[in-house]
Amino acid sequence: MGPTDLEGFQEARDLLASADTVSVLSGAGVSAESGVPTFRGEDGLWKSYQPEQLATPHAFRRDSRLVWEWYDWRRGKIRECRPNPGHEALARFALGARDVRIVTQNVDGLHEEAARTVAGGSDADPAMPLELHGSIFRVKCTSCTYRVPHRDPIPTESFDDLPKCPVCGSLLRPDVVWFGESLDAGVLSEAFRVAQSAQVCLVVGTSALVHPAASVPLATRDGGGEIVEVNPTETPLTPLASVSLRGASGEVLPSLLDGLE
Repeated sequence: MGPTDLEGFQEARDLLASADTVSVLSGAGVSAESGVPTFRGEDGLWKSYQPEQLATPHAFRRDSRLVWEWYDWRRGKIRECRPNPGHEALARFALGARDVRIVTQNVDGLHEEAARTVAGGSDADPAMPLELHGSIFRVKCTSCTYRVPHRDPIPTESFDDLPKCPVCGSLLRPDVVWFGESLDAGVLSEAFRVAQSAQVCLVVGTSALVHPAASVPLATRDGGGEIVEVNPTETPLTPLASVSLRGASGEVLPSLLDGLE
């Protein structure tokens, strides 16, 4: 963040300091700074497959072993990553005295990990995110309502080795939203409710191109609140933001948020 950003920086900090309720929307840019691959383009290629060929209900029905093999590889990559200063600054902010709720498009669990680290044994719930697209470190049953956290490697040598539901015996799948699937209605409704009641929506590291998540900050604006954006480049939200700061979240957020808890 250069000298030309200082005026906007102070305005953003003042808006956040004066707000009793804040909604945060975070996207892939926050986790990219931790080394989480985007899994798109050349970086996302795995055995010549693109994500759009594997992250679908049809692909899982056609070859669940192949899809689980890909997710096991992805999970292994993400397990090597750690929360960065941006995650930690957001966790401290959410654990403070004001009402802050983090809504994330990310499935990597790094907000959750940062919350537990920053809380240091205290109640980390205020910093636990609403996960719009699910979590790659959670599994759910393809038949019943069984759903649990799961970080262990997945055996993928054969179909019979794949994880099964202990309740009904059906196949388990990653608890993420696949292409062609709708977001969880309850989670999405809560995200919009939180945003609508917020005085400020802090939007961090998202391209604002993926809907309906990209519409969440608009609920804050429609409710009379302000949008503060932190992103290296302009997005469709930039013209609607009261302040838009250019920079990486891991560099901007600690200075922007620390001391506001």
